Amino acid sequence: MISRVARLIFIIVCVTVSSWLFVHAEPPTPREYMIKAGFLYNFAKFVEWPKEVFKNTTAPLIIGIYGKDLFGSSFDQTIKAKSVQGRGLLIKRFKTLDELTVCHILFINPSEKEHFSEIMNKLMGSHVLTVSETERFAERGGIINFIKEGNNVRFEINLDTAEKNGLKISSRLLKLAKIIREKG
Repeated sequence: MISRVARLIFIIVCVTVSSWLFVHAEPPTPREYMIKAGFLYNFAKFVEWPKEVFKNTTAPLIIGIYGKDLFGSSFDQTIKAKSVQGRGLLIKRFKTLDELTVCHILFINPSEKEHFSEIMNKLMGSHVLTVSETERFAERGGIINFIKEGNNVRFEINLDTAEKNGLKISSRLLKLAKIIREKG
């Protein structure tokens, strides 16, 4: 009898705790991704790319999304009529590494973290501002990583990787970031 009661109590506690964790896990919200979309747009304002990465003076600045698209079509609508540094903006979505073509900013979905090395190897020397929200992304060679501090979205920047990729990041943006340096 005691073992049945103990098992029942154990099951009730497990169900209660797991349902509490599920409810309180705070998955990313559409609002959070609209904030991050705004950050991507603003990053473009404070980063300088080498002139040779653009076909001509009117070529658009391309924001790529690699992996599952958490931003949705509202991101396209938000930037449709905007420009940065005299360039229109264009969003491209990439599902596979083979599809990955020219872009200037690339948001890498955390679902792709197992392919991180392959992605970074493909982008080596391509002057792409890589952005993600994956733990230790900036420490592992990504350039900008979103982090949450309480209810706020913040970001960290790997300045060494940005410089190696020929990108100049404005001091105004750097003042807002946590700076990550390569170890060694």
